[in-house]
Amino acid sequence: MKENKLHQEISIIGNIQVYLREFVYGGIDGAVTTFAVVAGAVGANLDPSIIIILGFANLLADGFSMSVGAYLSSKSDQENYDKHKAVEYWEIDNLPEKEREEIEEIYKAKGFEGELLQEVVNVITADKDRWVDEMMKDELNMMEETKSPFKIGLATLISFIVVGFIPLMIYVYDYYRETRFDVFLWTSIFTGLAFATVGWLKSFVNQTNIFKSIGETLALGFLAALVAYYVGDFLESLIMNS
Repeated sequence: MKENKLHQEISIIGNIQVYLREFVYGGIDGAVTTFAVVAGAVGANLDPSIIIILGFANLLADGFSMSVGAYLSSKSDQENYDKHKAVEYWEIDNLPEKEREEIEEIYKAKGFEGELLQEVVNVITADKDRWVDEMMKDELNMMEETKSPFKIGLATLISFIVVGFIPLMIYVYDYYRETRFDVFLWTSIFTGLAFATVGWLKSFVNQTNIFKSIGETLALGFLAALVAYYVGDFLESLIMNS
């Protein structure tokens, strides 16, 4: 079996796959929150123009907020890694014997002993960069983030807006060209297709069964919309009867 089959890689999208996780979760959040806003507004019998306003307000504000959060989180992790890495360099320069003992303990715990253990320790401690990398990985359990924080935030923003626009698409079309079909029904259908597509992509991110991933994403989206719809309906009846 080929390695790309084992890891469920999508070869046609190339380097974009590096940011697939951000695209998937940004898209899920965008579709779920916007569809919930639309469903809640429909449940409250709001005018379609109000639905469009609320939908776009959510789309832009939440999309920006989520992308900034993703950027700052990634940047913070990167800065934290760099800080601890600088500490390890200082300790190797100033406390080499202690740091060598820590490498010995790490590899002794992995089953190395005797001459082999000393050879491994000698090889690792012969190169300062390699030594620090080992300490970061095996002592502190920290891995360096190779992805750009800016690109992480950008991928999140783009996916949130692109996928999150789908629940509003039919309402925007109906606003400019009055339709005779059930707008919310077709919105639900198109949003369902969006959830299915994002769920399919999520299976590659999490290395899970495709149908399970699609089912979970569809269930999450429509459960959120169902709750929002009945909350809107309840509040509308409450206000009308007061």
